[in-house]
Amino acid sequence: MIVLMILIIASIVGIVGAQVAIMGERGSRNDRDAQVATQAAETTLADAEFDILGAGTGTSARASAFATGNQMAFVAGCGNTGNSKGLCLPSAAGKPVWLDIDLSSTRTAEFGEFTGRSFAANTSGLTSVMPAQAPRYLIEAVPDTSTYGDARIGAAKRFVYRVTAIGYGPRTDIQTIVQMLYRKP
Repeated sequence: MIVLMILIIASIVGIVGAQVAIMGERGSRNDRDAQVATQAAETTLADAEFDILGAGTGTSARASAFATGNQMAFVAGCGNTGNSKGLCLPSAAGKPVWLDIDLSSTRTAEFGEFTGRSFAANTSGLTSVMPAQAPRYLIEAVPDTSTYGDARIGAAKRFVYRVTAIGYGPRTDIQTIVQMLYRKP
């Protein structure tokens, strides 16, 4: 009877130890997946900055969209075709546009779409540490009213660009959204 009790206690301790190890491994994997998504999203912010600056192989036609005082390519609710893709006018209600847009939709630009840069994603469907798909971004043109923007009457209108990017982990349900404000020099 005593030996049987010792065996039961040892089995319970072993099962608990195995569960703790499995939970630790799951936690580590979740942290790794979140880091992959965050790094993808942050890389996309840099790609959007290249897009705004016109630095890259595919931005010559889109560079004019970010010229001082030009807001013609920006569309209410975000453009989904041509040079307006992923370019958004601010909402008249004051609510940021990125809150109402599905960031995985065609209303956002895919990484490298306008800069010619490439992004390695795991499109095979097999488990990997690579992002499941290329990250995406949208750019909102917010009027620049700071002292750095020239607020004189008759001065060219300037904008601060709010860039919102979404990055994916090894599965598409693992997502990280990051954002930056960018004032073009």
